[in-house]
Amino acid sequence: MELRETFPRPIRDIEHLEIPTRDGTRLAARVWLPIDADDDPVPAVLEYIPYRRRDFTRQRDELHHPYVAGHGYASVRVDLRGSGDSEGILTDEYLELELTDGEDVIAWLAAQPWCDGSVGMMGISWGGFNALQLAARRPPALGAIITVASTDDRYADDVHYMGGCLLGDNLSWASTMFSYNSLPPDPALTPDWRERWHERLQGSGLWLDTWLRHPHRDDYWKHGSVSEDHGCITVPVMAVSGWADGYSNAVFRLLEHLEVPRAGLVGPWSHKYPHIGQPGPAIGWLQECVRWWDRWLKGIDNGVDDQPHLRAFVQASHAPFSGHHERAGRWVSEPTWPSPHTEWLTYRMSGHQLSPDQVPSRRHADERMLVHSPLSTGLFAGKWASYGDAPDLPGDQQEEDGGALVFETAPLEEDVEILGAAVVELEVASDVPVAMLAIRLSDVRPNNEVNRLTYGLLNLTHRDGHEHPQPLVPDEPVRVRVRLNDVGQHIPAGHRLRLALSTSYWPLAWLPPEPVHLTVFPSTGCLYLPVRPARDEEAIEFGPVEAARPGPVTDLEPGESWWRVLRDLGTGTSTLEIVKAKGPRRIENIDLTISYRVTERDTVQGADVTSARGETLWERTLERGDWKVRTVARTVLTCDVEDFYLHATLDAFEGEERVHSSNASRRIPRRLV
Repeated sequence: MELRETFPRPIRDIEHLEIPTRDGTRLAARVWLPIDADDDPVPAVLEYIPYRRRDFTRQRDELHHPYVAGHGYASVRVDLRGSGDSEGILTDEYLELELTDGEDVIAWLAAQPWCDGSVGMMGISWGGFNALQLAARRPPALGAIITVASTDDRYADDVHYMGGCLLGDNLSWASTMFSYNSLPPDPALTPDWRERWHERLQGSGLWLDTWLRHPHRDDYWKHGSVSEDHGCITVPVMAVSGWADGYSNAVFRLLEHLEVPRAGLVGPWSHKYPHIGQPGPAIGWLQECVRWWDRWLKGIDNGVDDQPHLRAFVQASHAPFSGHHERAGRWVSEPTWPSPHTEWLTYRMSGHQLSPDQVPSRRHADERMLVHSPLSTGLFAGKWASYGDAPDLPGDQQEEDGGALVFETAPLEEDVEILGAAVVELEVASDVPVAMLAIRLSDVRPNNEVNRLTYGLLNLTHRDGHEHPQPLVPDEPVRVRVRLNDVGQHIPAGHRLRLALSTSYWPLAWLPPEPVHLTVFPSTGCLYLPVRPARDEEAIEFGPVEAARPGPVTDLEPGESWWRVLRDLGTGTSTLEIVKAKGPRRIENIDLTISYRVTERDTVQGADVTSARGETLWERTLERGDWKVRTVARTVLTCDVEDFYLHATLDAFEGEERVHSSNASRRIPRRLV
């Protein structure tokens, strides 16, 4: 990465200012803008998130906000109400209050003397969500957005639930925000920091409780889901994600359903901005942002209108490894999406085989197979959304496939290139009313190594939709359709395609309430594969990876990160343990030292589905001179057949004195989860 210190327009950095909202609450902001913007006003670009602009996202913010500002914009980073140095309390994600605050921020920015009245929004994850959500509310000054690693459907395609199955990341994400919300404003900026800190400690609430009480697609999830009406968005949208992320599907839906100028970009990356994308290759994404803003906020005719709807990285086959830093492959483009070039290849299931539809095979209408997966199936699945913290990608799937029902092609006679979402349809019957089906599509290499390409989950009670699930009638066949995650992948001739079906995928997804024996009727099953035929096309190129040079940070101690699968043969216990620690590291410009450590432990014992236990422990520290605060947040989720049991503790320390301690225990009905 080339770190730049000079730009077309020299800039100044306003470290802290406060933006008023309609109820008088003031939100903390940092602004980078051209030094002559008062005389030559510029459009503003807003990033609006709760991750503490003053400290924890400071270095990342300093990579891209000064860069955008140096190309003629006021680039603005705002802490949500109740986060960082903003006033108030943050009690959940994407609340109505968050969005009305966002409207107030946009109007305030448009009215500043250094702004020409036009505003754009950009953001990754939370910031990508509320960019879409605010665009759907049509504030007058908002002219375009860039949404990265986000979704238009908060229920079906977010960190909480997938196919009606409760995701393990729901627990880890709730715990992350539980920890973030426990930190105070910076005393250097906030004289009443201690009072506001205790308001947060006492009032932010236990978000996981709320999310578990909404296991179906109800009004809670519909709020903020722009998929309810894509037509509400009337400004240009650039949608970006990566194959290793959990949010790549939304790019394809937005391209298909929006009716505004739009562009989709999908790389090999995890949950990262593309200029710091991991696995690489990273790209010169900030140049893409500037071109987007130049076209839609400044009206410069720079060819953005003529670029293809979709640019995607088609990954090459590789040896399975859970810690890739770089992926081989090539960039391709499609003029529109859905692509007019896609051909659908159908494979039919029979006798553990996948056969192309045009190839005759012996099928038995009464053929049936049973799958009852070990509860440890899924320990090598990686994260639902990789954060680039190796090794959080799926590893070799051979052991996972041993606990699954497998169907496989013969060695491919020619290369196959997939772009889009594969679909599996088949009939199954469960011996219990609540069951799940996990389906993985993998590339089997000639040496029998197995790479997971994509996967899908379905809570079978959601077979007819997510709003009103219905229990299964034991042993009664039902037809299901499982859409796997979108993917771009090249599979060489001589490799095989494999479908693996399992009744558990722990801890990526929570286990069903009772052991599941699932009967599969292979003669009813089909795999529909979106194939991209080879054709002559122009090479897709991006500029060099550039960013602004961030302020100095000194690492006082090395960090650490690991994933460990632990098996106790004496008790039959399987555990996935994840540890990530960073810091202490000193931010030199504000003389602040920060650190954190998180430990996640997901455990299951033998064949007992009610033994599932997830625990997350977060510790964060801020210190400057004699001032030091530390918080410790612990969340534990367990279950029985009928209920979830949530236990959480929060302790806060000022110096060595514990100044806050709270405990919460909740019992929450499972409701077909």
